[in-house]
Amino acid sequence: MIQDLVAIVLMIHLFAAIMFIGGSFFLWVIVWPVSYKLTDDESYRTKIVGLIGRLFGYYTDVLVAILILTGIYLGYTYLPSLSDLTTTTGGEILLIKSIVVVVMVVLMYANNIYHGKRIMRLSEERKYDEMKRIRKITHVASFITMGLMLVIMALAVLLQFYYP
Repeated sequence: MIQDLVAIVLMIHLFAAIMFIGGSFFLWVIVWPVSYKLTDDESYRTKIVGLIGRLFGYYTDVLVAILILTGIYLGYTYLPSLSDLTTTTGGEILLIKSIVVVVMVVLMYANNIYHGKRIMRLSEERKYDEMKRIRKITHVASFITMGLMLVIMALAVLLQFYYP
């Protein structure tokens, strides 16, 4: 019975991870480049990407919450004792994964909260030079965030060798 619950929670966790990571890469690999082909109007293009990003942001909030809650549950089921986080290889991997998750979530939300609305406002005001300067910063933060997503995935795969 408990194994069935763990399997269901794991499936929910994996589905949320697929949606979160896949959606993030879809925005950067598909939506962003296509936006340049839709229009030359920087303000309109920014508005299109901003609206898509805002909608995805809502789902991101839900997905991140699901990932954190199911991740805590799964971590709890994997570790017989909290001390295993620092005394076993699997626990240490889980601890590192948890730290990387916290760093990624903080970076992602800090970037979106601080820069997201500013870029939209600057676009509407047609202050493209300042917008492009800020956009460069947000792109670096976003690519770091996506890199951290890949690190988290790699650590999750590595964990399967210790907690199959």
